[in-house]
Amino acid sequence: MKRKLAGIAALATASALVLAGCSSTPAEKASTDGKGKTITLWLAGSDTPDALRDYLKTEFTKETGATLKIQQQDWGDLVTKLTTALPDANNTPDVTEIGNTQSPTFTNVGAFLDISDMYKELGGSDLLQSFVDAGTVDGKNFTLPYYFGSRYVFYRKDVWQKAGITQPPTTLDEFNKDVATIAKAEPTLSGFYLGGQDWRDGISWIFANGGDIAKKKGDKWVATLDDPKTLTGLEQLQAIYKDASKAPNDAQDSNQYIYLNDDDEIPAAKEGDKATPVSLSAATIMAPSWAHWSIGVKGTGDDGKVTRTWDDNTFGVFALPGNDGNTAPVFAGGSNIGISATTKNPGLSKTLMKIIFSKKYQELLGKNGLGPANQKYVSSLGDDEFAKALIASASNSKLTPAAPGWASVEASKVLEEFFSKIAGAPDLTALAKQYDEKITPMLNAKN
Repeated sequence: MKRKLAGIAALATASALVLAGCSSTPAEKASTDGKGKTITLWLAGSDTPDALRDYLKTEFTKETGATLKIQQQDWGDLVTKLTTALPDANNTPDVTEIGNTQSPTFTNVGAFLDISDMYKELGGSDLLQSFVDAGTVDGKNFTLPYYFGSRYVFYRKDVWQKAGITQPPTTLDEFNKDVATIAKAEPTLSGFYLGGQDWRDGISWIFANGGDIAKKKGDKWVATLDDPKTLTGLEQLQAIYKDASKAPNDAQDSNQYIYLNDDDEIPAAKEGDKATPVSLSAATIMAPSWAHWSIGVKGTGDDGKVTRTWDDNTFGVFALPGNDGNTAPVFAGGSNIGISATTKNPGLSKTLMKIIFSKKYQELLGKNGLGPANQKYVSSLGDDEFAKALIASASNSKLTPAAPGWASVEASKVLEEFFSKIAGAPDLTALAKQYDEKITPMLNAKN
């Protein structure tokens, strides 16, 4: 379940130009009359297990008499493929998964069917609100949450205890102090491994202080990196970079777990290169919930593949604490799902949505480690420490701004560039203003 949560493979400008021609399909109720028909569902990556895919196919045919064809798309190619396929009624997927931060760009250019009439039936206010917002335009629902993951803290209990820290922190200030203490006590380790370009984890410090990357003012989106609350978060981040993290300045948010294990490897950059051995070099990381499958004591399974066994005496997890007694707002991972505006089978597509948002399927998501969209069913995740940390961190999670040009912001790598300059910035306010001027035009770009 390792995946890039919000990677954008193509510029949003290209998406907007192609999708601008899309128009909403006339309203049609869910249909059970599908004999001889086939609809297509695109799923991104391998996160949805085969057992769940088989369940959807079986239930859809049982309900409608029609056939459900599921096609898997790579995350790296998804935006490019959707840009081409969604406007084309002959080749569009009828229903598609889409990254939560990709959703605003596509919904703002009319790529998805208005499903506001189904909102309550599919879960309504019980659905994860930040994901609902990402698929909403002018009060209308176009995509809804499919499943969620959330970032929380993974740490080496043994290293923390050696530094004299026996309990997880209860406030963000305590966390910052603890990881700095560990870095001082263990000069070869990062108390907290935070890559210089890792804005997806670093943004939590902005959110925890009441700041934002951008806000909507009137009918325009405006970057707000120079907001006083945002700057407070940036000051805390600067202290972490200086006092706690020894991560490279160009490091992003990929595979941080390898630095927590005693022995792991950085995959080869290209075919023919050798993997780079890595030993324990971080006491603490933040990562999406599914990273726990890659953390632990190294072993070999019966099939000869490398396995990791979690050791409770060595490793632990907790939700990043905030400043107010609650968990810190972290950047949520996961996907939305919607119906193509050009589908020739809107009724059957709506029936598929009903199956996806049914109690049975939502609980199947949870039992397979994927946070169910409907919060009534989060208990299906279980009650182990990973489920508890996931639920706690997701309860206060946030997404990036639902601006029409957000995909363009991500594609430009401007946030990676900005975050890489935080550690060495002599004047954070001046740096923030400089990047506000760069980001604001991108936020409002639809073409």
